[in-house]
Amino acid sequence: MTQHNVHIIRHVTWVGFWVNAVLMVIKIAIGYYGHSDALVADGVHSLSDFATDLIVLAFVGIAYKSADSAHPYGHGKYETFASLLIAVILLGVAVGIGWSGIKAVIGSLGGKVLPRPDVWTIVVAVIAILSKEWLYRYTIATGRRIDSSSLIANAWHHRSDAVSSIATLVGVTVAYLMGEGWRIIDPIVSILIAFFIAGSAIEIGRPSIDELLERSLPADQLRQIEQRIMAVPGVKAFHRLRTRRNGHSYLAELHIKVDPYITVTQGHAIATGVEDTLRDLLGPDSIITVHVEPYHPDHHRA
Repeated sequence: MTQHNVHIIRHVTWVGFWVNAVLMVIKIAIGYYGHSDALVADGVHSLSDFATDLIVLAFVGIAYKSADSAHPYGHGKYETFASLLIAVILLGVAVGIGWSGIKAVIGSLGGKVLPRPDVWTIVVAVIAILSKEWLYRYTIATGRRIDSSSLIANAWHHRSDAVSSIATLVGVTVAYLMGEGWRIIDPIVSILIAFFIAGSAIEIGRPSIDELLERSLPADQLRQIEQRIMAVPGVKAFHRLRTRRNGHSYLAELHIKVDPYITVTQGHAIATGVEDTLRDLLGPDSIITVHVEPYHPDHHRA
């Protein structure tokens, strides 16, 4: 199952890799020769997509390796680190695009006449929107199906490129159809694209940072875990529940309280039942650690 997931992630990422490669070349070339800062900015965004595809391809094989003596909890954090790298690259791209657009706007306000974009910039923007929206839907569906954070992060990168291409289409269309005074819209759109990319970077980076800092699972998942634990026959109470995510897998540690007069074998069977029900909830790769304690109602700790 795990190796099958690796194959799926690589296949989806390779599809995106080649689509991004073609879009990158077309956008930058047509944008440069067609006098559109917005399309060039969009092309640079595709260049960042191209780079992040490489990151996913490089890290996913490591992330799905089995646990070893040096990494007893597995290698899932490599996938988290890959998602964080994607966010950092996006943020850097946003700063570069925004600065370039600001310089163009300042030049236009200072009296510099911006060139009219070519009609082909409009055609390329439409093609980019359709291509990237399809890539987003294809990648996000697969990422959610196999619960891959890096694939989901990459899908949102595709969506950010699709939305930026919509802004690009508006900018180049206005600049092409209207007079000289409207051509400033093109670099203004490139600045707006930069803000959008920065927002996407933050949305992708925040959960990766939370995971690397060992943040607990969300409250709704914790409630499900607590309900599953108490539903196991023989569990009188539990405490010291600690959870976290580890790339594509989950970790949970807890102490359960059982009847103090049952045998060790019976106590072990109850603990195994807790492990099985949580693994059923969180996935087969989850690492569940259960400590058994005697239950005494007089000094019970919840």
